[in-house]
Amino acid sequence: MDRRDGRRTDGDADRHDGRRSGRRTVVITGASDGIGAAAARELAGRGLDVVVVGRSAEKTAAVAGPLGVPHFTADFERLDDVRRLARELQASVPRIDVLVNNAGAIFDRREPTSDGHERTWQVNHLAPFLLTHLLIDGLVADRAAVLTTSSIASRISRLSPETLVDDRRWSPQRAYADTKLANILFTRGLDRRHGAHGLSAAAFHPGGVATNFASGTTTALRFLYRMHPGRPLMGTPEQGAQTLVWLAAGAAGRDWRSGGYYEKRKAARIPARAADDALADALWRRSAELVGLTPGRPAG
Repeated sequence: MDRRDGRRTDGDADRHDGRRSGRRTVVITGASDGIGAAAARELAGRGLDVVVVGRSAEKTAAVAGPLGVPHFTADFERLDDVRRLARELQASVPRIDVLVNNAGAIFDRREPTSDGHERTWQVNHLAPFLLTHLLIDGLVADRAAVLTTSSIASRISRLSPETLVDDRRWSPQRAYADTKLANILFTRGLDRRHGAHGLSAAAFHPGGVATNFASGTTTALRFLYRMHPGRPLMGTPEQGAQTLVWLAAGAAGRDWRSGGYYEKRKAARIPARAADDALADALWRRSAELVGLTPGRPAG
């Protein structure tokens, strides 16, 4: 089915009131666990059509099965998996009203993926960058929203145009912080390039959440997320999913502003580097080159 079939053409009114004939469809990556799974359950309970995407086939099916919703698997450490996922979504999902780029990880060793990229950069930034670009024509046509999970860790990033994907001073915390800043820069880039054509974009911090996140690392983040005394201080996945659900169920222009960064269901101050247009443009160009898109072309 053509993803453009049945789309509304009344532009701004459709975008701002957030209501369309029929049910809205939300695709959530990283939805086999944690806040992604919690958001999938909440949004499905509210009557939205949810599509669950995860790395583990077993865990993804376990989330999707009780909800009676479609599910897909993709390992973001493999860009061919991302390309396959995009093709499957285009073939199977008639329209996407909200794409949630939620998959993410932190690793305690600097290792390249099979594509030759540092794993944290690929999973947290390059893979969602590529997926969004591969779907961009349909997302723009559907006047969709692209929501990306960032983190307060973005505030400690020292990313600059000269140090993009720079492994010389690599550490798990630095790589993670840089990707979380990249998530905000990517959100602003989407709004600058496609906002006038109806696409909306927002980044958000879910807060500290007790999930399986950071289970692949032995850094301090793992002990905060997985061990006592840190874990009792963390919110539940359901609490962490609240801002994601608020954004996905709401509408840009009415409930939130496209290009913004959100925490606890309200606008939050972005790091100074996230407001750097030169850095945003340099990251966009470099990311396009790394994933094999035409440099300088906004759509993949």
